[in-house]
Amino acid sequence: MIKPIVWVFMLLILAIVTKNPKKRKQYLIVSTIFFFFFSNGFIVGKILSHYEASYPKPQKYDVGIVLGGFSGLNKRNNEIAFNWTGDRLFQAIALYRKGQIKQILLSSGSAKLIDKEVKEADLALNYLKLIGIPDSAILIENQSRNTLENAKNSLALIAKKNPQAKILIITSAWHIPRAKIAFGKQNTQKIEYYPTNFTGSTEFDLGDFIIPSASALGTWELLFKEWIGLVADRYRS
Repeated sequence: MIKPIVWVFMLLILAIVTKNPKKRKQYLIVSTIFFFFFSNGFIVGKILSHYEASYPKPQKYDVGIVLGGFSGLNKRNNEIAFNWTGDRLFQAIALYRKGQIKQILLSSGSAKLIDKEVKEADLALNYLKLIGIPDSAILIENQSRNTLENAKNSLALIAKKNPQAKILIITSAWHIPRAKIAFGKQNTQKIEYYPTNFTGSTEFDLGDFIIPSASALGTWELLFKEWIGLVADRYRS
């Protein structure tokens, strides 16, 4: 129900089944407005660009926490398979190579209710070892299933290892507002956030204004999901 294209089709169905000509016209008009609004690349690009976080000032951190959701298991070879948010891990690696973070904390278990899959953090651990990141630079938290558990479990692990650690959260730019709520509930010290895989746009061409975009519809779905999660996280403990 958070898919705008579903709303459009529901309105079209109502227009087809209704016997009232006036209502049929209204349903068709509203469905057309919905379609062109939610499929417009400029509108969603601008909104998302304002919503996404910006980069923090360059400095050094003790731990960079990489929030999960960037990969899964490739069952063909039982190794890690990165998805479109894989930039979360790649940017963490880059920050480590540049000396901006001393350790990478992989925070991710499995979001499945019946968990028989390999934990994401374990898959990512194998990948980091494969590319030469030393064990001393890697921390693992492989039990969390959502952002609130990412915050609770990661900060508890850091508190045991280095209570005074300077922390950087590394996650998708559009996910940072939600991450701030989750980590704010578990921590009082200042934490910085490093945005990755930006989805909003800063430049547009003519097609973004006038040509309906399937990707724009998908981006709205992402935003609605994130906003619902943000509201829910405000009230969850």
